[in-house]
Amino acid sequence: MKYYLIAGEASGDLHGANLMKSIVREDPNAAFRFWGGDLMQAVGGTLVTHYKERSFMGFIEILLNLPKILGFIKQCKKDISLYQPDVVILIDNSGFNLPIAKWAKLHGFSTHYYISPQIWASREGRIKTIKAYVDHMYVVLPFVKDFYDTYEYPVQFVGHPLIDAVADHQPVLPKDFKEKNGLDDRPIVAVLPGSRKQEIKKMLEVMLTVVEDFPEYQFIVAGAPSQNADFYQSFMKKKGVYLVMNQTYDLLSLSNAALVTSGTATLETALFKVPQVVCYKGSAISYQIAKRIINLDYISLVNLIMNKPIVTELIQSELNTKRLKEELTVILDEYKRAVMFLEYYDLEKKLGGKGASDKTAALIVESIK
Repeated sequence: MKYYLIAGEASGDLHGANLMKSIVREDPNAAFRFWGGDLMQAVGGTLVTHYKERSFMGFIEILLNLPKILGFIKQCKKDISLYQPDVVILIDNSGFNLPIAKWAKLHGFSTHYYISPQIWASREGRIKTIKAYVDHMYVVLPFVKDFYDTYEYPVQFVGHPLIDAVADHQPVLPKDFKEKNGLDDRPIVAVLPGSRKQEIKKMLEVMLTVVEDFPEYQFIVAGAPSQNADFYQSFMKKKGVYLVMNQTYDLLSLSNAALVTSGTATLETALFKVPQVVCYKGSAISYQIAKRIINLDYISLVNLIMNKPIVTELIQSELNTKRLKEELTVILDEYKRAVMFLEYYDLEKKLGGKGASDKTAALIVESIK
């Protein structure tokens, strides 16, 4: 059978690749065409457009690039029509994927959504579009299923695919990792500034302002696969700061603490049991808009899933050198680290165990057979 997948960022590329591998186990003759990235391309099939070309973030940037985004949507619809897949699989990325879902459903394609849009956080009205145009929804967070239940829209909770991704990570020896990347023997504070250029520019500079206050640690920046190493060089001037590219899981597996931009990385950090401070800073206009449409007590997945403040969130003006120094000092304390480890174990239990990609693949293949 023919599968058309659409992912819009690095995390979607990871989840899409793992889903494709699981689909092949269910359907050895599976053929793929997709919008994604290097990980999906490594599985096999035809990459139409790389997510790097569609990496827009924030209300202002989206408005400025609206003609380009609409052009991609038009291209995608045309490409689906030519390919005539048995199923269209949409992965997160609601701004792009919900218009595609509506068009695909109206043109007779089977529509499956893996990793729900965050309508539980803002713009709940989108539930009408989902109920009308998404045939099957697979959610990866337990509270999201509860949310959809209130709207009498049946969804499948499949567990979170990051549990599999982290569990499948092959351990790296500290000595080998440090030699490979030219590091010294000091303990590590990981710095995860995000994957998009605009968020990295806003986050990384302030994150690194605390480096000189912790000379007994080395700060390692996790370079995202969506960026080139050259992009990070202007931030690497401080002594004790290093860059590693495309080795985030190796880095987290060896870190004592982490400064993490809000997003999927907060959950990855938690699954590696690394104490963290969650950071977020947007443009003043984007932040004011977000405040008015987002109905959440927390911004990090860790706190949202547990429904309590497990990790400290430093948002907008709170994200400054003084507060970062205070909170990093706290999570480097052994007692606080131990408490956070226990909370992380409870978090992992809530996520439903391994096998999200396999469960989703089995449901998709069965539905279109």
